[in-house]
Amino acid sequence: MAEAYIIDAARTPTGKRRGSLQDIHGADLGAHIIREIVERNDIPEADYDDVIFGCLDAVGPLAGNIARSAWLVAGYDLSVPGVTIDRQCGSSQQAVHFAAQAVMSGTQDVVIAGGVQTMSKIPIGAAMVAGQDLGFDHVFHTSPGWVERFGKAPVNQFYGASEIAKKWGLSRQELEEFSLASHQRAAKARSEGWFDREISSINGLKQDETIRANTTLEQMADLEAFDEHGLITAGVASQTCDGSSAMLIASEAAVKRYNLKPRARVHHLDVMGDDPILMLTGPIAATKRALKRAGMTANDIDLAECNEAFAPVPMAWMRETGIPHEKTNVNGGAIALGHPLGSTGTKLMTTLLHEMERREVRYGLQTMCEGGGVANVTIIERL
Repeated sequence: MAEAYIIDAARTPTGKRRGSLQDIHGADLGAHIIREIVERNDIPEADYDDVIFGCLDAVGPLAGNIARSAWLVAGYDLSVPGVTIDRQCGSSQQAVHFAAQAVMSGTQDVVIAGGVQTMSKIPIGAAMVAGQDLGFDHVFHTSPGWVERFGKAPVNQFYGASEIAKKWGLSRQELEEFSLASHQRAAKARSEGWFDREISSINGLKQDETIRANTTLEQMADLEAFDEHGLITAGVASQTCDGSSAMLIASEAAVKRYNLKPRARVHHLDVMGDDPILMLTGPIAATKRALKRAGMTANDIDLAECNEAFAPVPMAWMRETGIPHEKTNVNGGAIALGHPLGSTGTKLMTTLLHEMERREVRYGLQTMCEGGGVANVTIIERL
């Protein structure tokens, strides 16, 4: 099978909710990271085959195919198309999969895969809220077919996170200790300059502004839980934020044509569904299947990123897959660094790639839970 190569990867800093990036239009935020990729690589702009961007809650300034809008706002050739996809939190990771599949199939040679989200202006669930104006109180429970199959159990991440913590016997203290480690790891990575190569500064922001370097377990213990088990608080949840990220995926023919230097290859890609009510357990089964299909074991993975939508997600995942915390989210995760929804997939893969290069290791695995009980898994090999 033809190879899909990762040529470049970049991200903006994560701007905290109502922070430094709050007033930037989604198209301009996406355009910024597209320009970063295009300007760093000597490929004629008209030779890009597609721009695939992830974005959730595509209403208001995020509506109207933000991938295409961002490319146009960047000022590039009108002939290059764009498409916006929504696989919930895994949207830009799926963008990488679609780009890689296009390259592997031989139908395209140069694709930008990325994502953008402006949560300060368009909060999570905005599309569902917009539906209420049309008379739909709940996107799932107004479907007779859904109710017949799944009843009226809550369909939201908070419920899923709480049930996962209970099912795996995770105490609130354990969750908070994991969250503290996320902030501490991220703070160290920031202070050591380990994020500098992957970040493209914007609007005067050069570093992630979501990290709480001075947070303590005592402060977390004072937070109010918002689930019936008393386990899930804001302290053990990912942060809403603003950001964009992108990767350049190319074929072997493009590598030769434009004299590109691949940084990694897509070794394996997978996606799998799971229980839509627990919702956030998808990465467990998906990772196990991906490793089996790739002929690998957990020991073969040098570094991993499992999105910290909530602390119970990577904690249960590590326990079930055997990939230890020493290899997982080594520079912190979304609890400290934010979860800009449609951008998070390529944001995490950008961080994973740069850390693999810094440590000079071979294999990295990325996975994340997604709405509807879905999970993507990508295994990349550093070259």
